[in-house]
Formats: sequence, structure tokens, C-alpha cells
Amino acid sequence: MLVRPLIGEYDPYYEKYISLVHEGNVIEHLHSQNMLTVRLLDSLTEAEANYKYAPDKWSIKEVFGHIADTERIMSYRLLCIARGDTTPLPGYDDEEYVKRASFATHSIQQLQADYTAVRHATISLCKGIEQSAWLREGTANNSSVSARALAYIIAGHELHHLHIIQERYLV
Repeated sequence: MLVRPLIGEYDPYYEKYISLVHEGNVIEHLHSQNMLTVRLLDSLTEAEANYKYAPDKWSIKEVFGHIADTERIMSYRLLCIARGDTTPLPGYDDEEYVKRASFATHSIQQLQADYTAVRHATISLCKGIEQSAWLREGTANNSSVSARALAYIIAGHELHHLHIIQERYLV
């Protein structure tokens, strides 16, 4: 069973995500989280999905596009580190990614299908990682991180954004 990473296995910045993930098997959590997120996306109209609670904030579509893009990047990092690749992995600018992605032109169904494909790939990757590989560490965005921390970051990052959607968008 995959257990919560220890302080020191990740940059302190990510504690805000990791702390949101409940104890238990993170792979099972990723699976159940996928079902809840798909239900939320299915419940949204296009108008709701395009809503921004402030002019300088992302729309719900942009938030979900960001979630999928970030999961892709974190999953790639997880793959590299779990396989023992010691190449330092670059950071990325999430604001620029969202700006250039044109998520507003995608239907909510397209974004849901993309999110689901990414999540299924992440779950498949995680299921194939041997126990000892979860403790491997590498460098991403100039910080040390373990493979298991990346799985928790993926789950916690989505929870972080789902809380924001519930508090600021769907009120």
C-alpha cells in the first residue's frame, strides 16, 4: 500500500496539496476522485463552465484544463523518477500553459474526455510501479521529489482546485 510521503520528499510548497489527501491507498483515491470529477463536469452547462468569478481568474474550463495539464506533467515526472532517470526535470509556467491552450474553445465534454484519459493513464502508470520504486527521488523544477510524493501531489492538486470551484464558482 502506498503511504503518505514524508516531509523532505518534496518541496514544502506542495504540502498544501499533499495535506488534502486522506490516508489510504492514493491509487484508489485517484480512481474515486475521477468518478466524482466526471460527475461534476457532466453537471455543468457551457455557460457555467465558462464562468469566471473575477476578470483576472480562470474559467472552470480553464481550471479543468490546468488540472489535466498539470497531471500530465506530474505523471511524466513520476514515470521518470520511478524508472530511475536522474535527469533534472524542468519546471513550467501554468499561467502560460492556460493562456496558450484556448480551453474556452473546447466543449465541456472535450475537457471531460481529456481529463478522463489523463487520469486513466496516471492510474495505469501508478498500478505498474513496483513498491521500491515509489521511494526513488529525482529533481523536478530544481527541487528533490519522490515518486510517491508526485502521486499525492496529483491527487491533492485536483482536490485544491475542486475546493476552489465549490467555494468560488458554484455558489
